[in-house]
Amino acid sequence: MKSRILAACLGAVLLLGAAGVPYVPPAPADSVTHAVAHVNGQTIAYTTRSGMITLRNDKDQLTARMFYTAFIKDGADAKTRPVTFFYNGGPGSSTIWLRMGSFAPLRVETQNDKSIPGPAFHLIENNYSLIDKSDLVFVDAPNTGWSRVLGAGEPKDFMGVDQDGRAFTQFIQRYITQFGRWNSPKFLFGESYGTTRDCVLVNMLQEAGVQMNGVVLLSSILNFGLGGLGGGQQIGGGDWAYVGYLPTEAAAAWFHHKAGQGQSLTAFLRGVEAFAGGTYVHDLAQGADLSQSEFNADVARLHQYIGLPEDYIRNSNLRIPYFRFLQALLRDQDTLVGRYDARYTTWDLAPNNDTPEWDPSDVGISGAFVSLGMNYMTQTLGYHTNLMYRPTAYGPVLGARWDMHHNGDDPPANVAPDLARAMTTNPHLKVFSANGYFDFATPYFATEYTLNHLGLAPALQQNLTYGFYQSGHMVYLNPQALVAFKADLAAWYDMTLASH
Repeated sequence: MKSRILAACLGAVLLLGAAGVPYVPPAPADSVTHAVAHVNGQTIAYTTRSGMITLRNDKDQLTARMFYTAFIKDGADAKTRPVTFFYNGGPGSSTIWLRMGSFAPLRVETQNDKSIPGPAFHLIENNYSLIDKSDLVFVDAPNTGWSRVLGAGEPKDFMGVDQDGRAFTQFIQRYITQFGRWNSPKFLFGESYGTTRDCVLVNMLQEAGVQMNGVVLLSSILNFGLGGLGGGQQIGGGDWAYVGYLPTEAAAAWFHHKAGQGQSLTAFLRGVEAFAGGTYVHDLAQGADLSQSEFNADVARLHQYIGLPEDYIRNSNLRIPYFRFLQALLRDQDTLVGRYDARYTTWDLAPNNDTPEWDPSDVGISGAFVSLGMNYMTQTLGYHTNLMYRPTAYGPVLGARWDMHHNGDDPPANVAPDLARAMTTNPHLKVFSANGYFDFATPYFATEYTLNHLGLAPALQQNLTYGFYQSGHMVYLNPQALVAFKADLAAWYDMTLASH
């Protein structure tokens, strides 16, 4: 009896480890493979390394491990060869989407604006990879993918705007130390909430002495106070969200032949943008003081731009929350429009609902991305672990509610000042803002507004470059948009590196 009690106590001590910190098993071994890419007429031999970077606190205690997949060109000089760090957003998303769809040497074969059939799904060579311009490191945030909070770490230490920024700062510092990349040109590439991370991270890195060359913002959300994640509140004001979403609603109506026919998308949207940023925002601000004649004129103009019936617009008081628009645009066809990408549709089981029950652009591609991502990482790359991969990890799985406080300020977070500070303290820093016209998650017009109000010196405003594409939140889902996006990025990388 005493021996069993002693063994149990000894086991408990071993599990806790030193200083009461839970025991952490060794990390899985890195996997290393070799392959060849064909990009822009070049044959590029590269090495793929999949592994973990360990994070530690100020007591040198292990707090987390972050999983990454790095694609490194063989034989390149690390002093001149750029390295780019990629990550998705959420918060709570792994980076399986960028890793499997954007600029790695292989990508998921998509059906453009249609649901991907299968399985079996198809992984194809990515002739538009960025491996010709930069080494590529795809990183999963803590508690997503195979990244985990461990040992002395607690979820609250990582689940927040500033906490997340500190984790990625340490990851990059440790990565460039371990692999000798301190003097390499360095870029950040964030998608969605990853653009929020971009702004916090580039500022933290540069304050830590890690100077960056460039930042890519794909489908941005920087100032949550503009209503980028909701429909806005029309009671008591709060009309900015309606202004920000209007051009995206018009783009969706154009694509589905409900408005703007006979015009190119860009020509059509220029008129919508002028209305949204002029008459529309002015008239919404009038509230109850808006005259009946002005109200009626706005109803007619909105009908012309977004294709909804005039009575619907009138009864909505000129304000159409995007989630109602997605339900209403093709209601006569019992069809639901995608939030991440309005080109995608599905049949709608509840067409009278105000809020869609799912996103056609999400359910249409997730199975292929997750299935091929798992097969690629475990079979082709040979990374083995007993952990379950978390494509997304919201709510209880994250272990803590996401803390939206930033720099001690109350929510909603606004990280645009971080980007402005980073661009001002480092006047060589270049920023590329990529946007899909059909993206309701992060509408492009709100992004333009935010970046045009950074308060930069005019000379620094020239360090901002824009790309706009006929695609959605994940611009690379449209193969034609991927071609254009890669061409724009290639020119931007060349321009950025030439200026250093």
